[in-house]
Amino acid sequence: MKGFFKYVFAGLLGTLLAMIVVTVIAVVIIVAAVSSGEEDVELKEKTVLTVSLADPISDQSSAKPNFASFGIDKTEGLHALLQAIKEAETDPRIKGIYLDLTTVDAGMATVKEMRDALVEFKKTKKFIIAHADFYTHKSYYLATAADKIYLTPEGEVQFLGLSTQIIMFKSLLEKVGVEPEIIRHGKFKSAVEPFMLTEISESNRLQTSKYIGSLWQTMLTAVSETRGISVADLNKYADSITISSAKRAKDYKFVDDLKYFDEVQDELKTLTETGKDDDLETITLAEYINTEKEGQPEEKFTKDRIAVIYATGEIGMGEGDEESIGSESLAKAIREAREDKDVKAIVLRINSPGGSALASEVIWRETVLAKKAKPLIVSMGDVAASGGYYIACQADTIVAQPNTITGSIGVFGLMFGATKLMTTVGINVSNVNTNTHSDLGNPSRKMQDYERKVIQTGVEEIYGTFITHVAEGRGMTTAQIDSIGQGRVWAGTDALNIGLVDVLGGLNDAIAIAKEKAKLKEYRIKEYPEKDEVSKIIETMMSDTKTDVIKSELGDSYKYYQYLKNVQNMEGVQARIPYFLEIQ
Repeated sequence: MKGFFKYVFAGLLGTLLAMIVVTVIAVVIIVAAVSSGEEDVELKEKTVLTVSLADPISDQSSAKPNFASFGIDKTEGLHALLQAIKEAETDPRIKGIYLDLTTVDAGMATVKEMRDALVEFKKTKKFIIAHADFYTHKSYYLATAADKIYLTPEGEVQFLGLSTQIIMFKSLLEKVGVEPEIIRHGKFKSAVEPFMLTEISESNRLQTSKYIGSLWQTMLTAVSETRGISVADLNKYADSITISSAKRAKDYKFVDDLKYFDEVQDELKTLTETGKDDDLETITLAEYINTEKEGQPEEKFTKDRIAVIYATGEIGMGEGDEESIGSESLAKAIREAREDKDVKAIVLRINSPGGSALASEVIWRETVLAKKAKPLIVSMGDVAASGGYYIACQADTIVAQPNTITGSIGVFGLMFGATKLMTTVGINVSNVNTNTHSDLGNPSRKMQDYERKVIQTGVEEIYGTFITHVAEGRGMTTAQIDSIGQGRVWAGTDALNIGLVDVLGGLNDAIAIAKEKAKLKEYRIKEYPEKDEVSKIIETMMSDTKTDVIKSELGDSYKYYQYLKNVQNMEGVQARIPYFLEIQ
């Protein structure tokens, strides 16, 4: 008995010490963050603004602890980055922009928003120079906003056309003895196909071909306009793998010249009239955000606000976090913006593949109330589909990029039976119920036909509610919505043509529409959900540490782990697009 208590107390003591260590580290980091504040960066004359998208771009700014430096790593949100590029247009100290594009970690619609901002910047006649060791489709698309595109000798331009891979798990599930129970509505509702088929269905192939074709066309149009190469020739080069080397990229006018990094730096010195032996003055986009701007009109005082509410990640019940949408937290944010008398209009920025249908309904209700109180504008990011469209459909105006993925109006239910697996490994389960179907969803037994019928009825009812909401919000009939629904995914350009989207554009366009509808002359942006810096840091410490460890161990394979984790965490009827959608 003494030994028992000895080990129990030792375990408790170890846990207590670990908690104390984590708390002390948290306090040190928080104190360091609070005491340091925002670091002012000195901006000198003849400075080049360096734009690199190697770090992921999120819609909303965030702060994460850095355990190595006992400091805080801050990531600026998309709106802050776009605003900084806008301010650089009239800042006399900024002579031009250097695009460092070897790596671009952002979705296609986000890349387009950045590209649009660069195109506007170029109208000032300030220079934009792009350089990379290797251009992907996305980074090359962004580079075409530049005056000059340079590639490292022996580098490469990826130009093959877009591709997406859909991973099918049916054969694996059969081998391990797991049987999926699938109930869905919508012939295009393909989120469940990986668990029921070994090859995607023809309807899924049709919709996938359609929307990635639209994304590719958006890219081709931009490349054609800026590089002077016809769309027909671009497709021919992609089909024949013509751009297979750095030399060919130059010969076919995809790049202006082949240059090493130091040679590009020398050109930047010439453009800024910097002495050959002097250091080139540069500042990153994140650093520039924290500088005092010149050439900007004096900001007038006003109490009027436009609320920008961020809805990022999968939709679920509860609070959510920086990478997921919680029904409670997002509904609360919309409600607070609606009740705030200083907020004259609301922009709901959605970047979500959907999720729980019930959670989407809770959020939808708040959008209905918000729309009655003040202008409600939706800005769609890389993806705003299924549940993401559910919470968008009531807006006065829906704004999407041509390469936004949206639609997917459909629902499904997914459960797994494991009777064969349990039998194989020698597990027997005895169920004791108070009623006939108390153990519905129990993986140790097959679903009964009656149970399946009941769930199917529930799925049909939720789909009916979904298309009714969309019909009311878009001023269409349920029959019209059903004809373009059925779970089908659309690109932004096609969504505009069928009435699911009102305007093609980005976040700034949505804010401009909100300003116009609210009849504002001056305004300030107020972002939601609101969190104080300290709570952000503590929340991040508790949630991100484990994730970071898993990411470092799995590397590029982390995305597959996350895909399966999302399947495991599903509860109730779902309104979402296919889990794993990666376009290359």
